[in-house]
Amino acid sequence: MTFRRGRGQATVGAVWHEAVLHLGGLARDLAAQRGTMRRGRGGFPRSLLELIQGGEGALALAREAWEYGRGLVDQQALDELARRKLAYPLKRVRLLAPIPAPGRNVFCLGRNYADHAAERGAAVPEHPVYFTKPATAVVGPGDPVVHHAVTRELDYEVELAAVIGRGGRDIERAQALGHVFGYTVINDVTARDLQKRHTQWFKGKSLDTFCPMGPVLVTADEIPDPQALAIALRVNGQVRQSSHTSKMIFPVAECIEVLSRAMTLLPGDIIATGTPDGVGAATGTFLKAGDRMEAEVERIGVLANKVVAP
Repeated sequence: MTFRRGRGQATVGAVWHEAVLHLGGLARDLAAQRGTMRRGRGGFPRSLLELIQGGEGALALAREAWEYGRGLVDQQALDELARRKLAYPLKRVRLLAPIPAPGRNVFCLGRNYADHAAERGAAVPEHPVYFTKPATAVVGPGDPVVHHAVTRELDYEVELAAVIGRGGRDIERAQALGHVFGYTVINDVTARDLQKRHTQWFKGKSLDTFCPMGPVLVTADEIPDPQALAIALRVNGQVRQSSHTSKMIFPVAECIEVLSRAMTLLPGDIIATGTPDGVGAATGTFLKAGDRMEAEVERIGVLANKVVAP
């Protein structure tokens, strides 16, 4: 996760029970014990994006800090660990988008569930359909989603997102999941009227705050099969979308394979894999200021955001 305490800097952490482990602080503490302190943080990456780009060495450092921190939380008072800047109560930190500032646009899949294509009156695509959302649209869990005045048809779309860990080009499907660092949740917020007006998807999906992401990034070893996850979205507690990632037309591995053909994917690239049926546009039930959205993917968690007026 990426988290912040008060007005402090964004920091890389991990969840253990109801505690947030400060991985950089834990790495620094370990390095001090060993007499190998470097760069003031035990050599730990400054951001989750930097950790991903650091490859296996950075991930090994994070896992070592994680194991050390789990042991401390199980044996010591959390208030004392907070004083030492090693761990904090989860309820006392603010979670940000796991990657608050992606290195480039977020890649997205359109119409990747047959039921969603049908409810929108579209044919099932023969090949993956890609578009992008700009990095400037990314917000985190709990952040407001602005109902900009330019739209009267604000909609939601819960999606599983894969984050590339090992870059590459022309990645074979059989090896594709080995290039994934982890998975998170994205709400592909959309202005349907702008989408129709401009006859393409980019503008209607790219307004500021239209890419909530989080609450955490779960490493790929925890989700060996991304096609085995329940996926749902609620508005004000009412279930609007309820499906399963096994219903994707193009599974995650195929999405990576096709996207990487003659195009290099980079560590930290984010691929949102499409939404199931149940969107507001299918019934004309659009979002309004005050609505609370809860996008959920099994084994990752709930991404909650409230719609606010401009």
